[in-house]
Amino acid sequence: MSENSEWSFETQQIHAGQSPDSDTGSRSLPIYQTTAYQFRDTQHAANLFGIAEAGNVYTRINNPTQDAVEKRIATLEGGVAALLVSSGMAATTLAIMNVAQAGDHVVSSSNVYGGTFNLFNDTGNMDAWRAAVKPNTKAFFGEGISNPLGAVLDLAGIAAVAHEAGVPWIVDNTIATPYVTRPFDHGVDIIVHSATKFLSGHGNAMVGAIVDSGNFDFAKNPKKFPGFNEPDPSYNNMVYAKTLGVGGDFGANLAYIFKARLQLLRDFGSSVSPFNAWLLAQGLETLNLRMDRHLLNAQALAQWLEKQPEVAHVSYAGLPTSPWYATAKKYAPKGAGAVFAFELKGGATAGRKFVEGLKLFSHVANIGDVRSLVIHPASTTHAQLSPDEQLKAGITPGMVRLSIGLENIEDIKNDVKLGFAAVKNA
Repeated sequence: MSENSEWSFETQQIHAGQSPDSDTGSRSLPIYQTTAYQFRDTQHAANLFGIAEAGNVYTRINNPTQDAVEKRIATLEGGVAALLVSSGMAATTLAIMNVAQAGDHVVSSSNVYGGTFNLFNDTGNMDAWRAAVKPNTKAFFGEGISNPLGAVLDLAGIAAVAHEAGVPWIVDNTIATPYVTRPFDHGVDIIVHSATKFLSGHGNAMVGAIVDSGNFDFAKNPKKFPGFNEPDPSYNNMVYAKTLGVGGDFGANLAYIFKARLQLLRDFGSSVSPFNAWLLAQGLETLNLRMDRHLLNAQALAQWLEKQPEVAHVSYAGLPTSPWYATAKKYAPKGAGAVFAFELKGGATAGRKFVEGLKLFSHVANIGDVRSLVIHPASTTHAQLSPDEQLKAGITPGMVRLSIGLENIEDIKNDVKLGFAAVKNA
């Protein structure tokens, strides 16, 4: 039932990866809240550990609930395999560590979430990606639609430079989601998600995802990617690029996800709980419906804010005044995401007072909820950066980040007016 590739996105978000439970007939995805799984006999156990047979060994590595959701996300993104982990930062960290080790180099966009910025203090723009490549560069990384500025990257253009350099192009697709943008269609090799955000959608599940297109062949350059081309002594001396890569034993290039699961997830233990995987599955079933409303509200509010006298500037790629407007039309035709920032006249004091004056918006360190959310980045999500680093990342003192929820747009606007009034009264 879940393998019909001709079904639309809306149908796949409900059915992909899961059929009625074979033992009980349960139509809803069960929560397999267990740590371990009974082996039939010693040969069965040996087969599972040697990847000669598919199955479950230990929930730190895989779980049936997790497996169903991984297959669903891989289907929605158009990839060959996915891996769920405990958070979006875990997904980003494991995705990079899977190809790079100490002393290696990663080329990254500077328009990234504050926590991610700590991982990458190399910066670049479209003219600088090629110049930034070094002999030890192992990957390109960027956010397709960035947090908090909403910058939209030229996915295909950067993919060409990455592949010219012989490295994979890794994109964080958290804000767009596969409903808005499918990066693999534009040459991206690996996708990461903070699935805590729009994929789950209700602010109740901490979970990250890594998705592999299966298109990058790590065997082409053994010296550059020794982890894929040398025996892994911790896993039966397996050579991932040979056994699981192009032309391997599994009929698809699964080397990247298997290496991330069997090495990094096993050793670091950043496992997703079965319950959080199940919550993610519930969110995925309504993804298109929620995103349509998110996008509609965000576009309407951004256009309205641009006309308000209290606002100095709105950073949203859905506006014709944005430098990323044309790129957003190409890569995110349904809408430029539901997270954006605007600058208040009055600087940091105005930003803080505005946030404190809101009643409908929730003041939280999160995005992608059904509820509208707000935060002052310079004093919170990007506070760990120096003033120069903040400006380099586009974070100004009076900037406010909004994540637009599913409420009535007039209620959202009226709440913003309360924020403006708080600034004026201060």
